[in-house]
Amino acid sequence: MRHLIPFLPRQAYVPVIRLQGAIGSGARALSDQALGGLIEKAFAKGKPAAVALVINSPGGSAVQSSLIAGRIRRLAEEKKIPVHAFVEDVAASGGYWLACAADDIWVDPSSIVGSIGVIFASFGFHDLMQRQGVERRVHTAGKSKSFADPFRPERPEDVARIHAMLGPLHQNFIAHVKAARGTRLKEDADLFNADIWIGQAAVDLGLVDGVAHLKPKLRELYGEKVRLVPFGQRRSLFQRFGLSVGDSLLASVEERALWARYGL
Repeated sequence: MRHLIPFLPRQAYVPVIRLQGAIGSGARALSDQALGGLIEKAFAKGKPAAVALVINSPGGSAVQSSLIAGRIRRLAEEKKIPVHAFVEDVAASGGYWLACAADDIWVDPSSIVGSIGVIFASFGFHDLMQRQGVERRVHTAGKSKSFADPFRPERPEDVARIHAMLGPLHQNFIAHVKAARGTRLKEDADLFNADIWIGQAAVDLGLVDGVAHLKPKLRELYGEKVRLVPFGQRRSLFQRFGLSVGDSLLASVEERALWARYGL
């Protein structure tokens, strides 16, 4: 009933969106399709004083990172609502891309931040197949159709094409960070070679704005009685009961590999 009494001060309200996990198009991953409705609702419901992002992500898809971050920025600018990001264990690679969708970024003293780079990883099985007497037979229409085939020896032209693809992706990432952080980035610092930094070191380089935790910082900004409302990604019935075992197992292995890069 409080909102019906006009002369009472309105209690500040901040939706808190949790962005937890690897970024991609899989069932377990953060994606624009999975998060789009939730993000739209967070900006539209009531009259939020701000929107907070709680980020704990080792990265993943560059495209999904860009789509999610782009949606957040569009809504923030359309509705003139400030966005604050709070990093937990890690905001690396695509996770940092998401953090840069916020107007400011806050970290724990032990948070891992950065990895502004792009990676292509695969396996090569041709020696194992040769030892086992297995012959690979490939017929294509188009000489590049068997590009980077893991069952054939690596070819120099494939390596060159991979680097030609990674370059523009890296430049897109760099442009996004520069646009978001602007003059806060430390001049002459080598920030874009995929290094990672811990807590205060990231602050000193301008990659983040300071060391702070969610509740104390939002109370400082919006008053002691600020109301924080969590917005989390819903899991399907199949995911909750573990019925998609094959997909979940593969997704878990891939995500585990991403977290392992940061000792987590």
